[in-house]
Amino acid sequence: MHSDLVASRSADPRDSRESRSETRSESRNGSSPNLDAVSLAIIEQLQEDGRRPYAAIGKAVGLSEAAVRQRVQKLLDQGVMQIVAVTDPLTVGFRRQAMVGIHVEGDVESVADALTAMSECEYVVMTAGSFDLMVEIVCEDDDHLLEVINRRIRAIPGVRSTESFVYLKLKKQTYMWGTR
Repeated sequence: MHSDLVASRSADPRDSRESRSETRSESRNGSSPNLDAVSLAIIEQLQEDGRRPYAAIGKAVGLSEAAVRQRVQKLLDQGVMQIVAVTDPLTVGFRRQAMVGIHVEGDVESVADALTAMSECEYVVMTAGSFDLMVEIVCEDDDHLLEVINRRIRAIPGVRSTESFVYLKLKKQTYMWGTR
């Protein structure tokens, strides 16, 4: 499968040494890390199962367990990925989700920062469309959603208007986009 292809492509140990040094030098310079095929394959393995043992990942990508452990730690330290438990909001008591489009007057970043500080705001995205910001909100119920939008979001200085898109049914939510 894909992991066999990656393992065969990266069988030369010089490939991983060179890419590790490139990754280190780029991250020191403040630019995005340069991820080689093996690191991408490790990420894909963990996206399939975040609890997959390092030994199993190593077998799939052609590295030792210790090498996988080091690479995973580096990916975590660089902020390339996180390993977290993803829940279904409905099953843990959050029955209302909505996407809220926000028009801002003035500094969009200060409004985005204020939204980021709210625990109900799962995603805060600055956009180049009809809204300045798009925010995904996860709430316990409609009353909670109303309180967040009406009393907290609309009270942020610079928020001109909001438009709410309440989720009726979630058809797909995945974090498996891989490393394309």
